[in-house]
Amino acid sequence: MKKVLGILGLLVSASLFAGDIKVGASPVPHAELLNMVKDDLKVQGVNLIVIEMTDYVTPNLAVDSKEIDANFFQHKPYMDTFIEEKGLKLVSIGNVHVEPLGVYSKKIKSLDELKKGASIAIPSDPTNGGRALILLHNNGIIKLKDPTNLLATEFDIIDNPKKIKFNAIESAGIPRVLDDVDAAVINGNYALEAGLNPNKNAIILEGKESPYANLVTVKEGRENEEDLQKLIKALQSEKVKTYILEKYDGAVVPAF
Repeated sequence: MKKVLGILGLLVSASLFAGDIKVGASPVPHAELLNMVKDDLKVQGVNLIVIEMTDYVTPNLAVDSKEIDANFFQHKPYMDTFIEEKGLKLVSIGNVHVEPLGVYSKKIKSLDELKKGASIAIPSDPTNGGRALILLHNNGIIKLKDPTNLLATEFDIIDNPKKIKFNAIESAGIPRVLDDVDAAVINGNYALEAGLNPNKNAIILEGKESPYANLVTVKEGRENEEDLQKLIKALQSEKVKTYILEKYDGAVVPAF
């Protein structure tokens, strides 16, 4: 009898943690937020496996090929562009936070100090590159033909009074070139990873009203799966909201 009960106990235990979810995420703050809800999900029978990814291409391809169940690293404009370019079928199951894009420099303390011919590093991917140019437009450095165009490029600049030279670099590598340029536009998560505090170190910073909320992405058709719904509800909890506000001091802002 004891042997039977023991086997039943093992079966129950196994069933409670049978729901593995693999989520690809940028290390900061995405993986940090996922790791903090692991225990909450375990109670609900979901075993969350966080796979840290440091680029902006692999996570979407891995979701599409079902190597992972979801990813958490991007905003909707980037996701939509990637889907269109690659012909993927991915969808968002919910927003979690905003990482304000900022301008950083080791050479100047104000954009007014930018000299003619100064160099600014911006993200090379279309959506973040356009986002960077819009930020510079909104702060009077350049003038864009259409500042609402999220995919704006250098060709959309109609006025560049300081003859700024733009260096398009893969987002993750921008913090490493800070010594080589006059200023750099850096995504919030990569700024944090590089030890930069957006609130303290950025010359200018996107406002909390930024439409670039980071979201959880899954393959189309899976959005209503129970375990994935448990995941997004855990990430949109008051516990996570409080953690974001206390941990990141405005460098990351809740978007739910």
